Amino acid sequence: MVVDSPSEMASVPFVVRGRVFEGVSHTPYGGAARGQAALDLNELVWPGNVPAPLFDVPTAEIIDLLGEVGDWVRLDPDGVMAQALESLVEVSGAARPLEERSYADLWRYFSRDLSRFQLEQELGGLDVLDSWRSIEVPGAAASSFVRAFPARMVHVLAGNAPGVAAISIVRSALVKGASLLKMASNDMFTAPALLRAVSAVAPGHPLERSFSAVYWRGGDDAVESVLMRPQFFDKLVVWGGAQAVQGAARYVCPGLDLVSFDPKTSISLIGKEAFADGADLRKIAAAAATDATIHNQDACTASRFQFVEGAVADVDRFCALLVGELGVERHKAAARSEPVPADLRDEIDALRQLDPYYRVWGATDGTGMVVRSEEPVSFYPTGRVVNVVAVSEPKSVFEFIDASTQTVGIYPDRLRAELRDQLCSVGVQRVTGLGHAADTIIGLPHDGFYPLSRMVRWGKDES
Repeated sequence: MVVDSPSEMASVPFVVRGRVFEGVSHTPYGGAARGQAALDLNELVWPGNVPAPLFDVPTAEIIDLLGEVGDWVRLDPDGVMAQALESLVEVSGAARPLEERSYADLWRYFSRDLSRFQLEQELGGLDVLDSWRSIEVPGAAASSFVRAFPARMVHVLAGNAPGVAAISIVRSALVKGASLLKMASNDMFTAPALLRAVSAVAPGHPLERSFSAVYWRGGDDAVESVLMRPQFFDKLVVWGGAQAVQGAARYVCPGLDLVSFDPKTSISLIGKEAFADGADLRKIAAAAATDATIHNQDACTASRFQFVEGAVADVDRFCALLVGELGVERHKAAARSEPVPADLRDEIDALRQLDPYYRVWGATDGTGMVVRSEEPVSFYPTGRVVNVVAVSEPKSVFEFIDASTQTVGIYPDRLRAELRDQLCSVGVQRVTGLGHAADTIIGLPHDGFYPLSRMVRWGKDES
């Protein structure tokens, strides 16, 4: 079946099992021109009545090939990654320094050591993908066996960070999956470039035949109603906002499982030790700003609400330092983001009139603003806006967190050790030291679960 899927993006290479072709015509950032991409849906599915291409390939061989792909991405001998970066900056309007740093790190996701670490942590080792693992059952006379089998997957990618494409490719390869990558409209270049690296390293190999990367407009029923069926795919792996998750979830049915990296909000919690004698309040504010500006505040790990224990005068000193740090160029943040949206500016301007209950620092030009309040503001901070909430004790934060709270960055370490059980028991998925929210460790739980375990089909032989 062939359908036309409209797109506003441009000069985008699609990759279907190693075959590269132009997807849509070029449209610069902000342009209104449109293109058409003809998708042969028959080419985008893997037959369910035969094993996935990677099923018989030893896991050790896959790990080694991924390492070679990472080396190729790092060296970029054909300039494929460089061209993808240029296109990403031109078409999506992404901040060049931030995307340059992100691209410079892509090869690290393919590390052999990291691949082994993921498999050890998430599946208990490499053996369960290559053979049946013996299980001793209490009271049983004989062993039973389990094995992880490859799944056919649609990955609905998010475009807020290039690493999402790399993580998805590596995870799928490690579980020997067959994956269709549905690219995001704000990053239609990273995934095809990485798959071209796979083809350069392993032409004709089952690894190459296990991936396709194309684009269609989210919600395009002509495409999704055909593809997203259990006879074609086993898993829908969805990144992104509520709209993306809800759009994919409507296709979930028996035989088609949803693996969702839901939209989340992250926060910071700073104890009174920040104002003790000898504490470096500026350094603490810099760490808080590092967490607040991750990928220009587009990432789920970015801390938009920061709860600070202390007298209002002390908290205001912290806010004055924080706003100065928000506009600093960092490894995972540019010097500024998009300006504060007009409707948000109006709300913040209204709060200026309510001093001393609220206080505002900074500018609306995307270099950073801080709003201090006694409870979280009713609006969702964006445009590099941070809401600092003055609290009398750290446990006040529990009133404002739930299962949608992903990361809590905490200062000092004593407070993190004291509160981590309570925080995670009420829905928080991750605690970390202040300033380290972006330092996610691949292979540990992500959004409260182990992704690799969810991305396989488990078989059992019960004796």
